[in-house]
Order: sequence, then structure tokens, then C-alpha cells
Amino acid sequence: MPPAFASTPTDTASPLEAPAHQAGPLDGLLVADFSRVLAGPYSTQLMGDLGATIVKVEGPSGDETRDWAPPERDGVSTYYLGVNRNKRSITLNLADADDRVLAQELARRADIVIENFKPGGLAKFGLDYASVRTTNPAVIYASISGFGTAGGAALPGYDLIVQAMSGLMSLTGDADGTPFRSGVSVFDIMTGMQATVGILAALNHRNSTGQGQQVQVNLLSTALSAMANHSSTYVAGGTVPFRMGNAHPSLFPYEPLPASDGDIVIVAANDPQFLKLATALGHPEWAEDDKFARTVSRNQNREELRPLLVEALAARTTAEWFDELTRAGVACGPINTIDGGVALAERLGLNPVVQVGEGDDAIPMVRNPIDFSLTPARYLSPPPTLGQDADEIRAWLARPDPEHRSDHYESEYEL
Repeated sequence: MPPAFASTPTDTASPLEAPAHQAGPLDGLLVADFSRVLAGPYSTQLMGDLGATIVKVEGPSGDETRDWAPPERDGVSTYYLGVNRNKRSITLNLADADDRVLAQELARRADIVIENFKPGGLAKFGLDYASVRTTNPAVIYASISGFGTAGGAALPGYDLIVQAMSGLMSLTGDADGTPFRSGVSVFDIMTGMQATVGILAALNHRNSTGQGQQVQVNLLSTALSAMANHSSTYVAGGTVPFRMGNAHPSLFPYEPLPASDGDIVIVAANDPQFLKLATALGHPEWAEDDKFARTVSRNQNREELRPLLVEALAARTTAEWFDELTRAGVACGPINTIDGGVALAERLGLNPVVQVGEGDDAIPMVRNPIDFSLTPARYLSPPPTLGQDADEIRAWLARPDPEHRSDHYESEYEL
């Protein structure tokens, strides 16, 4: 079993030990988190939810997202709160020799190291992969960058810049308007997920072979992969996709359409679905019309079909059509704000909000989206205050490791 946050077997229980709980699927793994802002912290929060012990290493001024406000809750940025639960925080000044030694010792004991410094930025502190693997050859070392380690190594990795440079913004907005960014930092989040996938794959390899390795992900590669069909349109088809507002290049209807009091999103992704829609709107004959019967023909004749749909939908409100079309088996939905999305998830029994912490200190947070039949996600601690666990972690790192192991793959220590 891979090691957990280590301590000497003769020590009494550390104040950093988690309370009794059902084991998560990543129990026993120690993650040294040298990342900040979003992609890395999102990845480590996912792992913390699933049982890994996360030690968040921050500089003396802390992760800058602590101050990205408004909005805030009790003086702390909700941005920071959203991606940092189930972690312990220590502040280390890597320019200080003593703190640097502690950081190196944490990396030596860790199962996973994750960082998003500029490529090569940790080498001067002896915390790059080449340095860490000399004392911890079984480590899984995950590096997150904006544009990789070759020609783009010096480029700053901000989600907005990657949305612009990847081509996503050219696809977002009205066809005759200006490009828009996504309202969410989509590539930061996706890159954090890709990092987690890579880490778990590397762990599986280590479980089989005992070998650690480096995992590298970057925002631009993630963006090109995540744009999936749009990237394929160019790479495989030689056609550059263009901005279409809310329309879909290959499907119609697959967009918001106006009802009597607002827009409702309607999807007919295949011919049987279009038949259900046409029938529910009182016009089953549309599905027999050669101009609309097939997906290809609906795409070709969308400007003729759209006003027919708009005219039929004008007879009822969005709420009435949602009920009617849903009963008919047509995929559709109103355009909610975030509060409406949370309320919908609650109505559907998805339990989207969890209370993290106890009593007055509990913080409502969005739950981990993964359900397990045996090892559910756990929510043991709210996002830490800056350096709140520093004394305990420093004391633990200062204690000699009883085996001073360089390959700790088989050890089973607990914090």
C-alpha cells in the first residue's frame, strides 16, 4: 500500500490525524500541493475529497485567490473557498534555507507532488522532478503549465489567454458580434481534471511496477482536446469552425428558441427526437417533410424550420413547454441563473450542497460530483486559513523518518 502522511510508529496520535471515518478510495496517499489559483487546487481538492491527505504549501503571502474578492464569505474570497477544502496549510518561504529543507523533506515523503510554477521554476529550490526523484523515486510528480515546457515555457498560463489563443473565443458569441470568453475558467478546471486523471493513471502504474514518473499537463493542449468536435473539424476536415452564437454547427434544433415569455433550450439530436418534438408541437407532418426529416436536411434548411418552431412555441410559456415537452420525451430546459441550477439539482435529488466543517464554522460548498457505492467522497475540513497547520507539519517534518527511506512504496505510515 502506498504510504500515508508519515510519522514514527511510537508517536502518539498527531493533531493532524483525521477523525475516524469511512476510508476513501485514495486513503493512505500524501499529496504535497505546491500549486495555487485554480487548476492545481481543483485537482487536489478532488483528491482530498476522495481520502488523500493534502498539504497545501503557500508562500508567506498565501495563495492569491484568498484575496480575489468580492464575493467573499466572512472576509475570505469565495473563489479560494471553492477549491481548497480537505487540505492542511503550511507557509514556507522557499528562499529561506530552513524552509526550503522542510519543503524538500515534504516532497521526499509524499506519494504525489503537484505544482504549477513556470517550467523550470522549482529547480533552483531543489524541488523540480529531477531533484525530487533522487530521494523519492516512487513519487508521482504532476506539473501544470500554460503552454508546455518547450517553446511556450515562458508564456503566462492564464485561462483567459488560453481561451483567446486556443480559438475558443472565436467560437463564442454572436455570429456577427465580437468574440467572448466563457463565463467559467473552463480550461483551468479541465486541466485540473486532466492532471487528476494522469496522476491516477500513474498511481496504477506504480502499483504494478513500483515506478514513479512525471505527469505533465498544460492549458493549451487541454483546450485543443476539450474542443473535441471543433478541433476535429479543422484537424480532420480542414475547415475552420466559426462563431454561431447559441447554434450548433451540426444539429438543429439545438439552441434556445423563444416561447411566449422567454427562451427555452430545445434539443433534437436525431430523427426520432425530432419526431417527438414535431408531434408535441402539433405538427407531426414536419418529420415527414423531406426538408426536415433527416438531421442533414434540418441543418440545410434550418432558416426555414426555425420560424415554424418559433411560431408554434409562442403559444405557451417556457414553464408550460418544459412540462409538456418533457412529458413527450423531448430534451429541453429553461435558461437558469446559478441559483436556479442549484435549486434544480436539489429538486432532482442530487444533493448539490454539503456543509463542510462543524457548527458556526461550517461552510456550504458544492459537493464532489462523483458517487461511489462503497467509498463516498468525504468532507472533513473547510478550506484552511493561511498556515493554520504550520506548527504540526513543521514538527512532523523535523522528526527523523525512522527508515529514512528513499523508496517508500511499500511503507504504511500514518500522520
